This record gives sequence, structure tokens and C-alpha cells, in this order.
Amino acid sequence: MKTRGTGIVGYNVQTAVDAKNHLIVAHEVTNIGIDRDQLTSMAKLARDAMGTDDITAIADRGYFKSEEILACDEAGITVIVPKSTTSSAKADGRFDKADFIYDAEKNEYRCPAGQQLIWRCSSIERGLKLHRYWSSHCQQCAIKDKCTPSTERRITRWENEDVLDAMQARLDQAPESMRIRRQTVEHPFGTLKLWMGSAHFLTKTLKRVSTEMSLHVLAYNLKRVMKILGPTVLMAEMRG
Repeated sequence: MKTRGTGIVGYNVQTAVDAKNHLIVAHEVTNIGIDRDQLTSMAKLARDAMGTDDITAIADRGYFKSEEILACDEAGITVIVPKSTTSSAKADGRFDKADFIYDAEKNEYRCPAGQQLIWRCSSIERGLKLHRYWSSHCQQCAIKDKCTPSTERRITRWENEDVLDAMQARLDQAPESMRIRRQTVEHPFGTLKLWMGSAHFLTKTLKRVSTEMSLHVLAYNLKRVMKILGPTVLMAEMRG
């Protein structure tokens, strides 16, 4: 499996865990080393397994990908994923893109100095349509050194960035989301790894490992349901 420019003998296990009972409602084994392309497929699997149309999927920033978030939105799935922190400006102590306020009605940004960054051009990059905005007043700005070392500060906006803005607003209004995610999904993973031991998977090839993982998930869910309902109720439900 390729990962971070190299390769390891291993598999990437995806799980969806419900926040109420901590049951693994969906899982999948892949040989893709990154999680960014898994959000929509796992959210759909979880929704189908839970038999509901109303679902909120919370994931860590490793799942942040604009196209996946848009796909979830189009599928009617509410998602909360923190944005990836890749801003060199913020790392250097300068204004981040989040410090620039977008005005949808005027289709322009307002910078920390109060100037307007107007639409200048559009381009297609990696299949995404991007719009670029900048101001003609950057050279005269008193706080330019806190903004950009270039001639002017340019802001790039994806054509569907309103979907990302709405998701960020949900995260801002529910700051406990990431704590809930950790408490929900990390515990089953930790339990399964403890059961599996240091060798982890005992089989090879994607098909066999998928089967092995399904058995682990079944065992985990059975023990979890016994904890919630008790063995007697569980056996009665299985017979019924």
C-alpha cells in the first residue's frame, strides 16, 4: 500500500461508528493509503446500514477534500470535517484566508484593512473551477507586511466553496464535534487492535483481509450489544 511517498505491507481499514451505542455500522478494507477519497462512500454505507435519510458524518481533517464534501452535500448527507491546515501565510504569522470576509452578493472579499478584493479571473486546476480576487491598493496598505510579501494578496475561491463555508459554520456552532468523533470511533479501533495483537491481520490479499476484518467487526458488535441489552435479550432477538 502506497503511503506518504513510500510503501508498506498493510491495509487501510475504514469504519463508521454510531455515536449513541458505539456500534460499527459500516466498514471497508482498502489498499489506498489516504483517507481523502473515502468520505462519501463510507457515509453512504453508514446511512444505508442505519436505515435513515438523516445522517451527520463527522470525520477528522484527513478526510477533507472539496469534491468529497460536495458529493456528500449533493447526496443529502451533512458532514463536519475540519479544513486542512496548509496555509503558509498563517504558518509565517501573516493573515490567513479566513481573515478575509466573502460577500456573496457583491462577489468580492474584504481584507483586514477594509479594502475590497474584486474578482479578476477564473481558471481550471485539477478539475476544479477556481476564481481569483485581489485589490489594487495593496502597495499603499499600512499593514501589507502582515499580509503578503508579493505585489498584492490574491485570494482563490472554488466555485462551490459555499458548501465548505456552510460546513465550517456547522463546526463553529458545534465545537464539541471533534471530541465526539474521538470518543466514538477511536475506542472501537483501539479495542480491535488489542484483540488482534501485534501481528494485526493474519491473512493476506484484500479479499481475505476483508473477510477477517468482517469477523472482527461481528465479534465486536456482538459483545457490544450483549453489554447494552444483555445476553438473554440478544438471544431472544436473534431467535425472533
